[in-house]
Amino acid sequence: MKAKRKVDMDDDLRREYDFSKLKAGVRGKYVGRYRKGTNLIRLDRDVAAAFADDTAVNQTLRAALKLSEAVRSKARSSNKRVERTRG
Repeated sequence: MKAKRKVDMDDDLRREYDFSKLKAGVRGKYVGRYRKGTNLIRLDRDVAAAFADDTAVNQTLRAALKLSEAVRSKARSSNKRVERTRG
């Protein structure tokens, strides 16, 4: 039987990797695309515990937006100037 070769666990790279063939990378190449497509929001633990999943959070936020739009539109129509009439 052949004796097993001891492997150095501190070295993650293999000898066959040839870094001279790699081209220089561009830092931040995809950051613009990432920022456009990502809108992550971190919820506090107590808020997150109130929802089962991301769908429930989105449904609740959409309902809150509709409610706030309804309240704003009603406030606009009821804030017209009222003049006193003599009676």
